[in-house]
Parts: sequence; structure tokens; C-alpha cells
Amino acid sequence: MDSKQAMNGKPSNKKIKIVFVLGGPGSGKGTQCVKIVEHFGFTHFSAGDLLRAETKSGSEYGTMIQNLMKEGKLVDSSIIVRLIQKAMLESENDKFLIDGFPRNEENRIAFEKIVNIEPEFLLFLDCPETELEKRLLSRNQGREDDNIETIKKRFKVFMESTLPVVSYYEQRGRVRKVNAAKSPEEVFEDIKAIFSSFQGNDIGYRQIAIEAKPEHSASLIKCCLPFLCCLNMHQRK
Repeated sequence: MDSKQAMNGKPSNKKIKIVFVLGGPGSGKGTQCVKIVEHFGFTHFSAGDLLRAETKSGSEYGTMIQNLMKEGKLVDSSIIVRLIQKAMLESENDKFLIDGFPRNEENRIAFEKIVNIEPEFLLFLDCPETELEKRLLSRNQGREDDNIETIKKRFKVFMESTLPVVSYYEQRGRVRKVNAAKSPEEVFEDIKAIFSSFQGNDIGYRQIAIEAKPEHSASLIKCCLPFLCCLNMHQRK
């Protein structure tokens, strides 16, 4: 039974592999995800891209998300997780990179509660703050004084909110760390070694047995509307 049937209210079984990809701002997550997709056949999702795609879809759900963003409010973790879940179910692939997520412990807990699985591992792109600052500033022409404060705030949020997620999975033996201060080519050589060692035999399949309930269905999105009124103060960038 395909994933679209599951989203329309029928049970479905789908075996998948999930790898979370985390790193500080400017660590090269997007660049490396593109390379992983090309070499290992994963499908790449990011929470931000999924939210933007939903707002552009013209759906009632997307309009409400867009309005929340315009008002400076934040979408509840449960909503973000359901968008990721929906994207995985509708994909023909069974291997997924989830980039920049979980951003915090609330994201992680919501993902495990709703999707009911853990990642195969978390790929952590480790890079010193000084190097991240240099990279981010080099992306801007001028106005360095205006940007440095914002960059430091982003790094502070990463340290306070995202590193605890890395620590959680590290305690469970699920973190694979690479030195992201190297050149992109050198970083990917390290990543290739990690994925090659897990490819095939060692990455075990996790099976999602999802009994599609109304709150899982995009067509019955009203079940999720209470969450759209939530202002999650812990999910600020």
C-alpha cells in the first residue's frame, strides 16, 4: 500500500532509514547533503524548505503557517514533524537526510513521539565558532559590523538549543562527528567513509507502521489548528 493511501486514512507500512544532519550556521550542511544525495541515493529534506513549500502551496494550512510567520510567531514542533512525516510517506525513496533538524529537544521529542523511530545516526559537522564567523561574514559584502552581532546570536542559540540534541544522541552511540573546518572536499571524504561503512549491511531498516489518523492527514488539517496558535519561545533561531 503506497504512502498516499496512508495519508488518506488507511494503514501503511514503510521501511525507512533516517539520518539527521546538524552543525552550526555556516558549517556546510547544505553542501554536504547535496553530495550525500548524489553518492548514496538519499532524499534530502529540511524543515525550513518544507515550511516554505507549504506556504507557497496555497493551501489553507500553508496560509495559516505564513500568517504565523508574518506575525513573528513560531510553528509548533508537532506541525513541523508532521510535514516531515508526510514528505517521507509520499516519497518513493526509503533513505532520508533531515537537515538542520531536530533544532532543539522539543523537536526531537516530537519527532520520536509522532514518527516513533530514532535516526540511524546523527551526522554532526563540528566547526569552531571563529571559522563559522569567517565563513558567514565572507558571504556578505560589507556591513560586517551589522552582521557579526546576528551571527553571534545564531551561534549562541545553536550552542544552547541544538548541542543538547547532539549530546542526547551521543550518549546513545548514534553520533558520527566530522571536522567541518576542512575544505568541503576533505569533509566529504570523511563523510563518505562514514556512509560507506553503514551502507547496506550496517544501516538497519526501521519500519514505520503508521495507522493514518485524522491528525496525520493533510486533508483533515483542522486537527492540527490548535497547535498553530502556539508561540514556542524555545524554538527561536
